[in-house]
Amino acid sequence: MAARRNRVKQAVAIVNSKLSVKWAAMLLSGSTLFASLLGFYRDRLLNRMYYGNYKIGLDAYTTAFLVPDFMYFLLVSGALSVSFIPVFNEKLSKGKWKSAWELSSSLINFMALITLIASILIMVFADPLVRAIVPDMSESGQALAISMMRVIAINPFLFAIATVIASMQQAVGRFTFYAMAPALYNIGIIIGAQFFTGGINIFGWQVFDGGIMGVALGVVLGSILQLLVSAIGLMGLGFDYQFKIYWKNTGFRQVLRLLPARSLDQGLDYINGLVETNLASGMAAGTIRAFQQASTLALLPVNLIGVSVSNAFFPSMSDAVANKDTQRLRTELRRIIRMIIWIALPVSVVMFFGRGYLSRFLVEDGAPLIAGILGALIVAMLFRTMYHIGARTFYAHQDTRTPLYVSCFSIFFNIVLAIVFTRVLGFGAYGLAWAQSIMAVFEVVILYVLMGRKVPGLFDFQFVHAVGRMLGATLLTAVVTYIGVRTFQIQSNDSGFWSIFPKFALISFISFAFYVWVSHHLKLGEATPVIERARKILFGRAGVKGR
Repeated sequence: MAARRNRVKQAVAIVNSKLSVKWAAMLLSGSTLFASLLGFYRDRLLNRMYYGNYKIGLDAYTTAFLVPDFMYFLLVSGALSVSFIPVFNEKLSKGKWKSAWELSSSLINFMALITLIASILIMVFADPLVRAIVPDMSESGQALAISMMRVIAINPFLFAIATVIASMQQAVGRFTFYAMAPALYNIGIIIGAQFFTGGINIFGWQVFDGGIMGVALGVVLGSILQLLVSAIGLMGLGFDYQFKIYWKNTGFRQVLRLLPARSLDQGLDYINGLVETNLASGMAAGTIRAFQQASTLALLPVNLIGVSVSNAFFPSMSDAVANKDTQRLRTELRRIIRMIIWIALPVSVVMFFGRGYLSRFLVEDGAPLIAGILGALIVAMLFRTMYHIGARTFYAHQDTRTPLYVSCFSIFFNIVLAIVFTRVLGFGAYGLAWAQSIMAVFEVVILYVLMGRKVPGLFDFQFVHAVGRMLGATLLTAVVTYIGVRTFQIQSNDSGFWSIFPKFALISFISFAFYVWVSHHLKLGEATPVIERARKILFGRAGVKGR
């Protein structure tokens, strides 16, 4: 038994070995894509079950997440990773392993304690919370949202422990099990939708009647699976867990000092979401769900490109800052920002012109409202993809306040615009989307101006000239994409996924291939590895030059 256990540990250690920034980015992007595809299937499954005949149920399901997610993002989420990883890395670089493990144990126990209290409070006060967030929702919708929120309320507690564990692995460059967690979370929800909605019987005893509440049980199952896979990733790290909070540990106290600014930053983002849901609750049934679905589509490239690449690069960035290697930081940061912009631009074009196809991936008979909202969110999607690497530049310097100040201004601006666009000008859900897009532009412009001062010489003439060529390539690609959409139009009988997907895939392939070709001729170095890989696959050789 002991020998078998040792073999399992060795296998886990091999799978969870340290990765370079390049391979980590590829792994995280690939896992994010896989998790997002599962998310597409999850949402399509739920929409097929309830969007046509029970829109209020989906609105209630969407609402039920708001407060648990708000507490998680306020107390844990990115706040923990961006404040913990630089401090943890600093400990490891000095060989202070004992202090690093004390720091980790303290954070696990501290976060578990405060999120457990938060989860209990959500369960107790779910009724007034829901009625305050969606006052104009029907009584039946509010009652369902309250019941589902009480089930999902355990999420902050489970997520908090998993996040600390995952951040430890991320800090030392081990991303394999960290990358698996989002997919397992979606699998749990899919299991709930497929099996729990029909009721649960144990030895002939009906322990659960079923219905959409089964999806909420699936959410909890997904959270448990995410925690388990994160815990497996600790094997081979030598982590010495102690059921104790080391209040005198300098690293722990430093993380606690850094946490509030980033936590407030994250919380403000969700306050903005609460306001948007409040405004949408007075609109037609299904609007809350439609806006959430369009936002999910818009967030896919943000997570796939911006978050994944930034997360993979963040430990290396923190290490460069810790070692005061400004030249390395500037060179790598410039390269990463260029790569993010180069990828995000054509994705934005394809998603804008292909929004009708994308909405049908989620709702079989098409959802014009989802497609319309997505079109208005494209600008927000593009700039939010660029936002994360900028924010992490400050976090690597253990500066969590600057992104907070920028977010405070941006979110206040967004809320004002959202109220004006919906209540004064009557733009409906489109007003919420346009408010987000306008806010995202201002937020990123301000953040990048400040980042240029933080890292002098980052945005030199060569960088600006390269971005200009990328924009030129994007405009030409937009023409090609538009022609492709007009050529392969959605027909009245195109209702199934497999009747829509080939057309969208072909349009996307032609658009991206054209974009890479134009980029190469405009001497953009980002196109070089793509061209080389394509030539190697097609002709068994490579040899493209670019800069």
